[in-house]
Amino acid sequence: MADEQARSDNPELDSEKTRASLDRLYDIYRDIATTADKVMQTRCPYKDAESRCTAKFGCQNQFFTSDPTSLPACAGSDQIDYRDAWDT
Repeated sequence: MADEQARSDNPELDSEKTRASLDRLYDIYRDIATTADKVMQTRCPYKDAESRCTAKFGCQNQFFTSDPTSLPACAGSDQIDYRDAWDT
C-alpha cells in the first residue's frame, strides 16, 4: 500500500524502468515474430507439435497408422514448400 501511495505521488518514479522493461519485451517479441515468420514459410500450418497432421483434407504427406482413431503422422519435410502436397 505504501508503494502504491509513493507511485501515485510521483508518477515518474518508475518511468525509466518501465520504458526499459517494455523495450526489452518488444525486442523479445520482435525476435519471436521474426522466427515464426521464417518457420511459417516452410512448415505446414496443419502440423502440430508432435508432427501429427490436423488437416481435414487429403495431403500426400499424411501417414496413417494402424490406429484409425489417431491423427495421421505428417511425413513432410520442413525443408520443402509443403503447399503443393495438398489435394485440391
